[in-house]
Amino acid sequence: MGDLLQLLRRNRNYRYTWAGQIVSEIGDNFNNIAVFALAMQLTHSGMVVTGVLLARAIPAITMGSLAGVVLDRLDRKRIMIASDLIRAIVALGFIFAVVSHRVWVLYVFSGLLMAASPFFTAGRSAILPTIVSPEELHTANSLTQTTQWMTLTIGTFLGATVIAIGYKWAFVFNALSFVFSAWCIWHLRAPDAAGFRVKRKIVADDEIRPLREYREGLRYMRSVPLVFAIALLTVGWASGGGAAQILFTLFGEVVFNRGAGGIGLIWGCAGLGLLSGGVFANWLGKRLSFNGYKLVVFIDFVVHGATYVLFARAQRFDLALLFIFVSRVGMAINSVLNYSYLLRTVANRYRGRVFATIDTFTWSMMMISMTM
Repeated sequence: MGDLLQLLRRNRNYRYTWAGQIVSEIGDNFNNIAVFALAMQLTHSGMVVTGVLLARAIPAITMGSLAGVVLDRLDRKRIMIASDLIRAIVALGFIFAVVSHRVWVLYVFSGLLMAASPFFTAGRSAILPTIVSPEELHTANSLTQTTQWMTLTIGTFLGATVIAIGYKWAFVFNALSFVFSAWCIWHLRAPDAAGFRVKRKIVADDEIRPLREYREGLRYMRSVPLVFAIALLTVGWASGGGAAQILFTLFGEVVFNRGAGGIGLIWGCAGLGLLSGGVFANWLGKRLSFNGYKLVVFIDFVVHGATYVLFARAQRFDLALLFIFVSRVGMAINSVLNYSYLLRTVANRYRGRVFATIDTFTWSMMMISMTM
């Protein structure tokens, strides 16, 4: 933990990025809970929740490729600020659903919110190697991912509390969280004269050609074996990871007959596993050679899959919680180690397209997994 705190003390740029991440991601979880709860209150139909999920996933998937191209063409800092401010306005739009009691408003604003999100999420990954030193990169990645898992737990709990006060307050807080995130990104200082724009040679016909540049990013990913392998591992995990989100609910409610409390315990143990794995991966990653990294990833995938199977076959609820905890520890270790190597390996001019492409394919596979 000491090196995580040292990073926050000595690196001003990362400190602002991290502060914005905490507030905006907690706000995101406020929004998720409020939208799903409001959808159920208005219609009492689970199909509406499915519709909201699709309304969020489709724009995220379709806009990912464009986001990657834009981030590799323009100033990444400004793109991220614009994404935050647009999402702040959209978040306030959900209040219209509360006032009008119209479900279609949830679909429209969910789609708009997620259409703007890839420009920020891929941008944050793309600028991380720019705002930290090579020696700090693994720690910064570990803290970023562990924070993401922590805010999921905190945001889910606080979101339910705020909704008890009123849906409008949840959406207002979500909007303010995006404004705060934009303020944090605005305070980032450029490390050199190029700022947060990719250094590139200007030619006579220099113009944005999204499809051509997106294909160029795909060719780059295929040409670097490590990048291609990590992308396949991430997307491959999503082929089962999407279904797991649904199975956690079914096992808590139906298999173990524990109701909402059982679901909460399963997700709680999963969250603790992610946090524990993230902290351990930060310590472990600094001590591994490349061959050691590959061995650890292999072992973790075996443990991750085996404990999923044991979770599904467990007769006792306490054992099921233990297995899901261990499984998530393995998942977190793999995620941190893989992304640390990805951040070190991907060339700056391709970072936006690489991270946006991986996010897009992961989202797509998650949705396929959920529907099967």
